[in-house]
Parts: sequence; C-alpha cells; structure tokens
Amino acid sequence: MNSRDELTTAMADLLWERGYAATSPREVMARAGVGQGSMYHHFSGKHELAVEALSAVTGELTGESALLEGGASPLERMKSYLSIPRAGTLGCRVGRMTQDPQVVLDAELIAIVANAFDTMLGRWEEAITAAIAAGELPAGIVPADLARTLAAVIQGGYVLARAKGEQGPMDAAIRGAVSLLDAAHAAGTAD
Repeated sequence: MNSRDELTTAMADLLWERGYAATSPREVMARAGVGQGSMYHHFSGKHELAVEALSAVTGELTGESALLEGGASPLERMKSYLSIPRAGTLGCRVGRMTQDPQVVLDAELIAIVANAFDTMLGRWEEAITAAIAAGELPAGIVPADLARTLAAVIQGGYVLARAKGEQGPMDAAIRGAVSLLDAAHAAGTAD
C-alpha cells in the first residue's frame, strides 16, 4: 500500500475503535507509519481524510448488502444477508459513527453514513417486495417497515453484543430475525 492508502486504512480503523472526535491526526500518522509531510501531501487535514476513510468503510457495507440482489429466491437472499458473519462485540463500522457527536453534527460525514444506510435499506425493500411478489412473504407486509426492522435487528445485535462483551446476543438476534422471516413465510403460504 502507498502512504495514502496507509493513512486511509489507519483512519478507518481508528474511527471504528475510537470515533472521529477522539482521533487525532497525530494518532493516524503514527498508526499509518507516515510523517506529517505524507499526511498533508494527500489530505488537507483530518476532515478530508475522515471523508475518504468513511466513504471506503461505507462502500464495504453497501457491498455486503448486494447479497440482497439477484441470485437465489428473495427469501433466501434475505436470510443469507442476515447470516453473514458479524463480529458483534466490535460493533458496526458504520452504525457506530451515529454515536459520535462530531460525526452527527458534520453534514458531510453524517450524509456518508445516511447514504450507506439508505442504499442498504433500498436493497432490503427490493428483496422484500420481490419476496411478496413471489409468494414467499404475506402481501400485507410493508416492505419499508420490514426493511427497517431487519436493519434494526442487526444494529441492535451489535449493541447487545457490545454491552455483554460477547458474540451470543448478536447471533441470537440474527437467529430471531431468520425465524421471523420463516414464520412469515409459513403464514403467507398457509393462507
């Protein structure tokens, strides 16, 4: 990796570990193993570096949610996306940014976070709509509502796992969401 990539990776890791407010440019440079000259050659400062790092991280989140598109049946795609291994005790790299007051108050940074969630929610809604059309879920389900519920289960799983300091709550939340989808499918096909 070049120094720009090292800086971006270091900032992304520190955002996840400490948040934007608690991360200094000096810490980023130390983690990246680069000097001040490299930092300011590539970035005007902490904010510009954070924008690039957060954009890269949100790209990963939206990349994972592409599992909700195409391939298997819509219901199977939803269950596959839910079942992606997630390190609950580490928290969501994107969701944790909503807890950082400086990120929330920064229009550019919070827009990156919001756009990532909007992309993911849009994919959930499309998969849910397709599952309803395929008869895999009941017609009375509101795709936007269920999309937000499933996203909240994932984010809540992270919160519960971090609170307990163990993976179990995340895994239980995911199993519960998959069970609810299976129950909705069974109810929809029984009608």
